[in-house]
Amino acid sequence: MHVRSFQLGDTSSVKELLEDVLSETCYEETIEAFARQLSWDTELVLIAQEEEQVVGMIIGTIDNNNGYYYRIAVATAYQRKGIGKALIEAMKQRFLGRNVKKIMVTVDVHNEMVLPVYESAGYSSDDFSRTAHRLSIVKKVSV
Repeated sequence: MHVRSFQLGDTSSVKELLEDVLSETCYEETIEAFARQLSWDTELVLIAQEEEQVVGMIIGTIDNNNGYYYRIAVATAYQRKGIGKALIEAMKQRFLGRNVKKIMVTVDVHNEMVLPVYESAGYSSDDFSRTAHRLSIVKKVSV
């Protein structure tokens, strides 16, 4: 398994992966944030590749000099094999290279179930941010 930066040729594979592992509502929100992040900084979208197949991805973003893990997805057949942790660690290195003040895990209704993966990678509840709607890559909802 190899973790690398997103490339334009990964687009359809990433969309398929996200459609397979995310709920429809989560997919809709994630694909918009994914597009925004790509337009700003492709180096914060990472791909896990097994042979020539995309098996995982993580979207990070930097907002107010804080690094945020926004969304992680691993193909069902590849879950519980360390791919999520490898993506988290690779993104952490990107954030550290950018000298962010703090690294946070964005928590919303769609990713509560993956928090144990972040915990096993060394993050705690103090590192969880439950204000995803405030991130620049997330579409603002009018009230």
